[in-house]
Amino acid sequence: MELGLPFETYVEQYRYKYLALYHAIRTAIHSGKLPEGTRLPATRELAKLYGVSRGSAAQSYDMLMAEGYVVSRPGSGTYVAKGIAMIDQPPAADRAPVLSAWGQRLMEKSGEYASALMSIQEPPLGTISFANARMPIQDFPYSEWRSALSYAGGSGGTQLQSGAPPEGDTELRQAIAGHLRFTRGIQVDPEHIVIFSGSMQGLVLLFQLLVDPGDHVVMEDPGYQGIHRGVSLSGGIPLPSPVDEAGLIPREWDAGLLVVSPSRQYPTGAVLPLERRRALLNWARSRQAFIIEDDYDSEFRWGGKPIEPLKMLDDEGRVIFVGSFSKTMFTGLRIGYAVLPPSLVEAVVQAKALYEPISPAVLEQRALARFIVRGGYGRHLRRMTRLYGARYEALHQAMDAYASDLFCLHSGDAGLHVYANWLRSAEEYAALRDAARNRGVMFRDAAVYHLTPGPPAACFGFSHLDASMIEEGVRRIALAWLDMQKT
Repeated sequence: MELGLPFETYVEQYRYKYLALYHAIRTAIHSGKLPEGTRLPATRELAKLYGVSRGSAAQSYDMLMAEGYVVSRPGSGTYVAKGIAMIDQPPAADRAPVLSAWGQRLMEKSGEYASALMSIQEPPLGTISFANARMPIQDFPYSEWRSALSYAGGSGGTQLQSGAPPEGDTELRQAIAGHLRFTRGIQVDPEHIVIFSGSMQGLVLLFQLLVDPGDHVVMEDPGYQGIHRGVSLSGGIPLPSPVDEAGLIPREWDAGLLVVSPSRQYPTGAVLPLERRRALLNWARSRQAFIIEDDYDSEFRWGGKPIEPLKMLDDEGRVIFVGSFSKTMFTGLRIGYAVLPPSLVEAVVQAKALYEPISPAVLEQRALARFIVRGGYGRHLRRMTRLYGARYEALHQAMDAYASDLFCLHSGDAGLHVYANWLRSAEEYAALRDAARNRGVMFRDAAVYHLTPGPPAACFGFSHLDASMIEEGVRRIALAWLDMQKT
């Protein structure tokens, strides 16, 4: 099948051939040149037609599929999806460059980095924020979730008046136990699971039970500030411990509690090696201490080998595994949980009963149980993992093309943001943030996660941005850097 696309034009505009193919097909779909239902060439044909590798052709299709432009029908092929709005876009050649004569001279002297900037066009109006990292709600299977809610309410609303015990709905705890056994290898009794109104509620209650005033609590630095605040409000003394490219560095801490995110360190994304995991368990054994394993932001994993949670390796009842559905479902669903050692179950349930004799959001709990058991949650995770994986790659490719001498991105294979070290001075970093805002781009300053002073770094959330917005945002950052050189 012949597919006529202005490929060479897009190759001039985009540095990578897979991006050129992606944008060429995407524009053809938007303009109506490729109507819905059109069968696209197989990746082998597409690669031969435009002189690219089959991997590049497949990556283009993956990005289009992840963003809903095309669908794959097993045994049949790849087709343009239905319901794609037609939006007229001006040809790339008609978009005037914004670089001044000064900018052109700079590019002639700057080699590959400057050549990449030559394709930067005047950005459209509107802010692109990398500070957000929420799930795009348009990609959430709302009809399936609504069906689960209807089921949870019972026929004619007969279940709306029924409640659940403080530890949470029994069916949800059973569903979570099954999910953890299958996806994380954690063998858990549903009776050892307690449901909370978000993971932070669970963490604070655990701090109140396990920390006496003046006790030291070990936490990662950088790390989640909410944990620091929760420990401090409970009378504990936060004990920041440094993180390197492999995660938390084990030490012989004088403490009885450690909070760690081993499967995906927050915010750097580091994965704790097995030897360090075992070192943490050995420390807990020798100190008779507890470890809270925060599983924040690690469900979406598009690469790397499966990670063994600390809870899976724990054979002495030292690890408390804490998870949440707010990132994997939607922000308004405040449901978290803790998998407890048997020795802590009764104390935690009694403490929770003081705050909530009846578990809140029972309807949502039962709906979530239905959603998990019927397979909707697993399908949703797989679909979003493909989407986020493509956007993660788009961010890395754009950063490599336009900002590789400004930021060094930490490699990762999960999560909804990327941690990036700044490669220049602290003064230039502050100036770039201001210049980027003037260009309509925002990103999160990683200083908010440091308990002790650290080098400048940023966090780039990408889950809510499509590939073109990601690329445009990074281009604007590159332009902001050029703006700084002019002053």
